[in-house]
Amino acid sequence: MTRGVAERQLQIPRRPQKVCLCPFLPVHPLNVSTYLYIIQHPAEENRVLRTVPLLAACLPKDKCQVKIGRRFNEDRDPELSAICRNSSTLILYPGEEAANLEELAPNLPNCPSNIIIIDGTWSQAKDIFYKNSLFRLPKQVQLKTSISSQYVIRTQPTNRCLSTLECAAIALSIVEKNDDIQEILLRPLQALCSFQLQHGAQIHHSKEHLLKNGLYNKPLPKNKRKLRKMELLLNNVKI
Repeated sequence: MTRGVAERQLQIPRRPQKVCLCPFLPVHPLNVSTYLYIIQHPAEENRVLRTVPLLAACLPKDKCQVKIGRRFNEDRDPELSAICRNSSTLILYPGEEAANLEELAPNLPNCPSNIIIIDGTWSQAKDIFYKNSLFRLPKQVQLKTSISSQYVIRTQPTNRCLSTLECAAIALSIVEKNDDIQEILLRPLQALCSFQLQHGAQIHHSKEHLLKNGLYNKPLPKNKRKLRKMELLLNNVKI
């Protein structure tokens, strides 16, 4: 193991040697010009099988910063406020007003850009995005890709949902114009899922898949809003 990998392994949860993820990290942090800012919901920090530590271990320290919290403003985080007001900053969050990053990328300036990604469940991410006015200042973008998530050890709402690491991997490969970035960043995630499945974990299909195939065995929610969301999933309506 090289010194660089040994130092970066401290960023990921300790694991037994036979399931160590260090061999799947790049020998040196990826040389990227883009700065990632991960806005992490506090509940995500305590999850064992999270993807942000893997992402951070693959990138230079100054290129992947994690900010934990639910509410942000200029007084609490002037640095984040300045980033949100920077014209070269993008926030990755899907919606009707979001531009497709794949289509926007050719027109992006060559100077280093900032990408903000919210890390949490979809309901947590939605709460953070809509209840923090700072996050409506940057250009909003989304991924056009239709690939399915490889993060199969955690249930996603729909077949189109991706983990934070996967979103970052695709976004970086687009703005950096380097497909190798996506492949390199996904290696530790693929290894993590493989190890977990080998040791008894089950593949988690999306809630959309379970509903459409009659495999959802939990009681239906009584809350009308949650029930409506499940109906939209069943009818393949984007939510």
